[in-house]
Amino acid sequence: MDIVWPVVGWVVIVIGLAGVILPMLPGAPLIFIGITIIAWSGDFRRVSEFTVAFVGLLAVLSWSIDYLAASLGVKRVGASSLAVLGAVVGTVLGLFAGLVGVLLGPIVGATIGEWLARRDGGLATRAGFAAGVSFLLGIVARVGIAFMMIGICAVAWLV
Repeated sequence: MDIVWPVVGWVVIVIGLAGVILPMLPGAPLIFIGITIIAWSGDFRRVSEFTVAFVGLLAVLSWSIDYLAASLGVKRVGASSLAVLGAVVGTVLGLFAGLVGVLLGPIVGATIGEWLARRDGGLATRAGFAAGVSFLLGIVARVGIAFMMIGICAVAWLV
């Protein structure tokens, strides 16, 4: 019975790792839950409460990247506040439309927002492109944070 909970924890972590990329699965929160299960199963001797709390902060950071990446990228290229708002709204609405929505939501939202603000196709395209690049960089950051969370747990478990 001592092995059941750590195995459950690692299964949840693997599902969470898939969720870092796939929409509709809360990747970082699942990884955090898996690490918490592993720590709890060992009475927090191998993986301490501090480690779990730190990994929890990383999970919050990863989750916030979803909502901030596209809007910050749009802002960086000097787009209007409507483009930034469009990128945020597109990101949120895209979550409900599956993988295509997750990828295209911020781009379409930023493009429409910039078009409504300035009626300039070039600027709108630039805002949409910035949202897309920023969103892809956000995915890379989330994957990096996910592996950092798992690595911290693995090191704590082994040391």
